[in-house]
Order: sequence, then structure tokens, then C-alpha cells
Amino acid sequence: MKRPDMILFDYGGTILREPDIDFLHGERAVFEHVTANPRGLTPEDLSRFESELYRAWNPARALGFEPGELQPLRFKYEFNEIQLDIPLEEAENILWDNASPLTEACRPPHIQETLAYLRRAGIRSGVVSNIGWSTAALRRRIDLLLPDNDFEFIIASCAYGVRKPDSRLFQLALRKANLPADAVWFCGDTFEADVMGAAGAGMTPILYGHKPHETRPDDPDYISISDWRELPDLIEQCE
Repeated sequence: MKRPDMILFDYGGTILREPDIDFLHGERAVFEHVTANPRGLTPEDLSRFESELYRAWNPARALGFEPGELQPLRFKYEFNEIQLDIPLEEAENILWDNASPLTEACRPPHIQETLAYLRRAGIRSGVVSNIGWSTAALRRRIDLLLPDNDFEFIIASCAYGVRKPDSRLFQLALRKANLPADAVWFCGDTFEADVMGAAGAGMTPILYGHKPHETRPDDPDYISISDWRELPDLIEQCE
């Protein structure tokens, strides 16, 4: 197997974990910044309003479209004539931080050591994530929990309206990296989005976490790992 010039990572469930998310708790935190509320709505009302928006968008998401969190935030507050004393981008961070608090438990074991190994080995890295949070919010969260990362770029699917496994999202990463597909490995925890998507773009897929997967005859070749310490071992075995 060829030694990679770059390794790209999925976000959720891969380099960081968000086991529980409570959007109502996040909405209550943002609500502290409300300065005008002519309809007398509650955080519960606003959280329910946003949930209904997402349900309406689910058919489009099933077809590969990725809406962003800033869109429902903007629509929710402007439609209901809510005014805040902070920019919408700050409201997004407050919502996310309180819906899914940043804790040590968010970091999978040994991820920091593995990223440090890549840095020492001169192997470049980046992130490609299916996510509705903005690129800026995602970068901020990653930097807070993995402060020593060397990610050259972070691709949030909502910034482009395209979701993995669409190969074009992986091809975008290749163009940003200015590398051929056979020089890049992609690590993710989801078979359909990460393994199938990366293989479709010609990258080497690494399935992290050993989630159950029913093998099919047309499945692409991939490598499976359950511990981040296995990744440096794989690289050391390369030619």
C-alpha cells in the first residue's frame, strides 16, 4: 500500500464525538440575547419552529442537499420578528456549544497523539464533514478541542449544498490539496458516506470504529480500524 501524502478526516464520530445533542437547551441559551419578541414566543416555540423547518427539508437532504444551520436560524428569528443583541454567527456558536457542550469526552482516545504523529511524519491533513453548522463554527469547535491540529482546510458540506457520498465533495478536497486521489486516505466512521464516497473519488477509505456493516459483492476495498493508534501502524507498513 502506498504511503499517503495527506489524510482527510470526517468530523462527527471520527475526530470528535457528540453523543448527545439538545437543541432546546441551545435555544434557551440564545434566548438570553433576545431584545425584541413582539409575539411573546418561548424558547420551546422557537425550537419547535426550527424542527419543523428541518422536517420540511428532509426529502431534499435524502437526495444529497445539505442546508446550513444559519439558514433556519435567520428564517426563524426574522419570520417571528425576534431581534438579538449579537450577530447570527455568534448565535450559532452559542446554540451549538449549549446543545452539545464541549467536554473531554468529545475527543476519541488517542486522536491527539495520532494527529501529532502525522505532523511529525510530514503527512498533511484536512477535514470533510457532512454537517449543517457553518465552516467557521466547525473550525472553531475543532480548534477548541484539538488545538494542535494542522488541518489545512475544513470542508463543511452545508457551505456547498452537497453531502457525502457525492464524489464531487471529495474531488473538491483533492483540488484544494492539489493532490491525486491515490495520494490521499480518507478516514470516517460511516460506510455509505465515508467509505463509498472516498472510494468513488479514488481515495483509500479507512473505516473507523468498526460499525456493523453487511458486506456486499460490489463493496469497494477499504481498511477497518477501531483505535486511532492503528493508523500510524498502517502508515509505517507502507512502501
